[in-house]
Amino acid sequence: MKQVIFIIAALALLATAPARSQALVDPSKVAPEYREAAEKRRAEQIRQRECALKAELEKVLPRDRTVYLNHCLEAMAAKQ
Repeated sequence: MKQVIFIIAALALLATAPARSQALVDPSKVAPEYREAAEKRRAEQIRQRECALKAELEKVLPRDRTVYLNHCLEAMAAKQ
């Protein structure tokens, strides 16, 4: 019985696709009327990735990560 459960669990894990992060927006592949918004979105994505990298380097605990990221993004916005 344990072998059957193990096999089912293994198949379930193999059948799932790995989670991928959201790709950066490429403004050159967007219609001209939406290019400005795409450039802003790309800049925001880059800021979010930088803050996430900082959080990882500082080994921020998962429970504190959201607060850390919000603080980091606010600090980056204040610098600009």
